[in-house]
Amino acid sequence: MSATPPPGPATGATPPDGAARGLSLIVPTLDSHHLLPRLVNSLQRQSWPHWRVLFIDGPSGAEHRAWLEALCHRDHRFTWQPQDPALPGIFGAMNQGFRATPPEHWLLFWGSDDWAPSRTVLEEVMGATRRGPRGGEPPDLVVCSGRYAGKGPDGATRLGRRTAFSSCGAFRLSLFLGSTPPHQATLIGPGARRRLDHYAEPFRLSADLDYFLRLSASLDLTARGLDLELVHMGEAGASGQQTGRRLQEVALAYRRAFGWFWVVPFGLRYVRRLWSRRPGAGQGRKTAGRDR
Repeated sequence: MSATPPPGPATGATPPDGAARGLSLIVPTLDSHHLLPRLVNSLQRQSWPHWRVLFIDGPSGAEHRAWLEALCHRDHRFTWQPQDPALPGIFGAMNQGFRATPPEHWLLFWGSDDWAPSRTVLEEVMGATRRGPRGGEPPDLVVCSGRYAGKGPDGATRLGRRTAFSSCGAFRLSLFLGSTPPHQATLIGPGARRRLDHYAEPFRLSADLDYFLRLSASLDLTARGLDLELVHMGEAGASGQQTGRRLQEVALAYRRAFGWFWVVPFGLRYVRRLWSRRPGAGQGRKTAGRDR
């Protein structure tokens, strides 16, 4: 994969009628310019081009920073800023993104090794930010699905298991039953940001779960589900290498939300994980975009 910054923006569709017009993708980086061309190319080919990307860069080397500078110069929808040392880690970078983007923007958090599966996914997901029927308010969250991807024995990208939110109609009850929205496939709207605009300490690996649990305490929160595979995600990551800490943080998040009943969502969460890893799980579900 070439690390040469791709060309500048193309023109395209306007936002759907009644839909939000601001989407910011926050991407924490650390010497990951060799991974970024796939993410960048997948965005630049979108049929809906009215997005912006903010890279929050850790203490990367000169080569990586030069790559970011060249990309941002060629396509002004991309910007970057160094990560504040007072906000360490991936979720610290994401909190910096919360603060740095306009409050009316919808937010999407991706990693360097994530990418859009097809050219229409942003057009489709932004269509779901429309107001509700009879002039109601837009949703606070739009929850889609994602799919993990890794390299096969021949070096080619192989799609793996699907990750999705199994909603029973009530957002907090669905969380209690062990389902969690994948944060890479969940758009966080202005209404959600007004209620809660940061990931919490002391979480390093499961701050996204804690965020959704705290957000669900708002009784008037609205989460709109969309049967769309919004993102393909690299399988590598710190969370997969620190299982013990992740389990501790997941248990803490559930205890904070549900008290003595925390064992119920904790147990159901991992039952769901085991079920999703069975052979053929999720392979027949809808994939992304109309151009597939």
